[in-house]
Amino acid sequence: MSLVLKDVSKTFVGKLAVDNISLTLEKPGVFGLLGTNGAGKTTTIRMLLGIIKKDSGEITWKGKEVDRKNVNFGYLPEERGVYPKSKIVDQLMYFAELKGMNKEEARKSIEYWAKELKVEEYLQMSAEKLSKGNQQKIQFMTAVIHNPELVVLDEPFSGLDPVNTEILKNIIIDLVKNGKYVIMSAHQMATIEEFCSDILILNKGKTVLQGNLKQIKETYPANRVEIDVEQDIRSYINELHLEIENEVDGKYQIKINEEEIAHTLLNKVITAGIKVEKFEIKKPTLNDIFIEKVGE
Repeated sequence: MSLVLKDVSKTFVGKLAVDNISLTLEKPGVFGLLGTNGAGKTTTIRMLLGIIKKDSGEITWKGKEVDRKNVNFGYLPEERGVYPKSKIVDQLMYFAELKGMNKEEARKSIEYWAKELKVEEYLQMSAEKLSKGNQQKIQFMTAVIHNPELVVLDEPFSGLDPVNTEILKNIIIDLVKNGKYVIMSAHQMATIEEFCSDILILNKGKTVLQGNLKQIKETYPANRVEIDVEQDIRSYINELHLEIENEVDGKYQIKINEEEIAHTLLNKVITAGIKVEKFEIKKPTLNDIFIEKVGE
């Protein structure tokens, strides 16, 4: 057990920003911290990293009370933190030295991460000349350059195109393989589903859902079926009074209330001699669950 938050609260000018939340990271992996804007995610992150003080509760890392001296953390905030007029390499060296690295250690780490993130050609440029996506990759470098044990990523894929998103995803996978603890906050629910085994959803500072994502989804009934066919099957769908959520080139996504109705549809389609390329009954997505919990 490494990171524990127990009954943590924080108030700003009479407003309760975080209300008695608890979470535990017991082993290396990616933990999803979710919520709408203003739900208390950033406040929680800053408390667990020792950046701001909690009002009550306990926050420990490896059994010791958290402060900025005893947690070797890396933090990628949602807001940009690069200096527009300064050379990238100078900024990275500065941040590395702030984390206690000597110049030779910092140089080797900069070279390594620049190659991994494919930003070597930008090191001698000022930050203002870089695209939003490349600035994001530089900021990610400042979060991991000192080899932290705990890495907190707030909207890490913001501004990245699909190619660079894939690069960063692979790096996060490698961080976990190397025993790192990662907390990820993002609005792309599909990304959270891809990475996180455990999640916590905040709404107005309170925990509204918490636990293992797979186990959470198992408590929900199936709510859609995907079927890929070579002919129009709208008549069969309408006959069963089902709603088509989406349809593109014979690939139907259909809302259902129970699994049995999906099998009834499949039987009708097969009986009619229509070839079925794909048939899949699906549980609610994390996006569905998130909207249910905080959509109001």
